[in-house]
Amino acid sequence: MTVPPTGGCPDPGPDSDQDQVFRLQEQVRQLKEAVVSHAVVDQAIGVVIALGGVTPDEGWLVLKEVSQHTNIKLRNVAEAVLIWGRTGVIPTEILAALEDRLGRSGLSGPPPGSPRVSGRSSR
Repeated sequence: MTVPPTGGCPDPGPDSDQDQVFRLQEQVRQLKEAVVSHAVVDQAIGVVIALGGVTPDEGWLVLKEVSQHTNIKLRNVAEAVLIWGRTGVIPTEILAALEDRLGRSGLSGPPPGSPRVSGRSSR
């Protein structure tokens, strides 16, 4: 019968300290990403509120519905809305969905106070 050597490192097993550290680091990374995404979405809700004259809850629903209708991730829709606010450029499919959800057309220009840019692009 063979006796395992003493004084050596035991097999770390499935729940080693390294595994736990890795899982916690990944969780921290995901939480940081979520905080940034949340801020982007909140800012985009503000743009929708200003443009559409809607409540914050309605602004959230508009962004969510635009995301679902265009099959574009919510964060990406929110980023496009924020870029639109700064540059006047927005992908046409997002603009069309925004106009549809806000029940009005004529949003084709940039939001008030943003720089004027000729034409739209889906960059």
